Amino acid sequence: MPMFPFLILPLAAMALGVVLVGLHLRGIRKPVLIGLHLLLGLGALEILVVLLKGTPSADGLPAGDFGNVAAGLLALAAFIGLLTPIFGKRSRLIANAMLVAHGSAGVAGVLLCIAWASSL
Repeated sequence: MPMFPFLILPLAAMALGVVLVGLHLRGIRKPVLIGLHLLLGLGALEILVVLLKGTPSADGLPAGDFGNVAAGLLALAAFIGLLTPIFGKRSRLIANAMLVAHGSAGVAGVLLCIAWASSL
C-alpha cells in the first residue's frame, strides 16, 4: 500500500498551521482556516489510528518504534490545540505558550509519521 496519500493530510495540516502562525503574528484571525486546520489534523490522526489498529475486516500495519509515538504526539497536539482557545483567553502569554506546545507536538508527530511510513 503506498503511503503517499496518507502523508498528504498531515503535511497539509502542518502547512496550513504555518500559514495560521503567520496570520496570528499579524493579529489576523480566520475562523474558516482554523476549522480547516482542525479537520485536516483530526483526519490525519484518524487515518494513522486506522493504519495502526486496522479495520474490523483487516489487520493493522506494524507500529514499529514510531507508529504509536506518532499517534500519541498527534493526539496531544490536537488536545492542546482544542484547549488553547479556552485557556488562552486569560492571557496572551498562556495562549502563545500553548500554541508553541501545540506546534511542537504537531511537528514532531508529523515527522514521526513520515519516519514510520518510510520504514514500512
